[in-house]
Amino acid sequence: MLDPTQIELWLYPALTCVAVLSGFVDAVAGGGGLIMMPILLSTNLPPHVVLGTNKVQSMCGTTMATWRYHKAGLFSFRQSAPLAAVVFIGALTGTLAIQRLSADVLKLVVPILLISVALYTVLSPNMTDEERKPLLSENGYKPVAGGIGFYDGFFGPGAGQFFATTLVGLRGIGLTRATGLTKFLNVTSNVASVIVFTIGGQALWLLGLCMGAGAMTGAWIGSHFATKFGAKMIRPLLVVVSLGLTGRLIWGWFSA
Repeated sequence: MLDPTQIELWLYPALTCVAVLSGFVDAVAGGGGLIMMPILLSTNLPPHVVLGTNKVQSMCGTTMATWRYHKAGLFSFRQSAPLAAVVFIGALTGTLAIQRLSADVLKLVVPILLISVALYTVLSPNMTDEERKPLLSENGYKPVAGGIGFYDGFFGPGAGQFFATTLVGLRGIGLTRATGLTKFLNVTSNVASVIVFTIGGQALWLLGLCMGAGAMTGAWIGSHFATKFGAKMIRPLLVVVSLGLTGRLIWGWFSA
């Protein structure tokens, strides 16, 4: 396990500030990990430790966003609990699976997955707050949610976008309401992942909680804006962030 004292002190405030932006973006459009993960990887921390520590800060941010969206009446804890349980099991399985990958494999896989998630976001169909006829029942959607939970546990960044787009496209839920439910499913999968990473000694809690404070601040601001402006704010931000990060990753590949 990495000794926390080996981390340069300036990284704590720097990453906390980055987490404010990440938490804001994640609360509004999902994909905050697309901002945080490349920066964390650039610190030269071991990839598994990066994933574990990122889950700690993400858990804090999504908890704040979940509370804000629930308070706004966008979803019910009781009605959503069965779906959340499926996501929890999927995330546990995914997090256990990634423990079997070596750090060298992760260094190759992570950039590819980041670009794939960003491209998916850009190419996904237009989403609005209009409620539509669902293509899948709640039970029919559970395998989809479990699969996304597995991905969130295995890797994570962009899982919120997958939840939101499938809730809109398959369950017919309006984008703002889908974003609220997404945060509840996100925090469920994050808790599952944090449990596994902590047991494996692959989460730096002090750094993660410092970043978590920033993520909670960003999530509080972002969820306020999202509930006020709805899809007309969520969709453009989602696309702009994804385009910018995709360009950054491609540039990083060719400039290396």
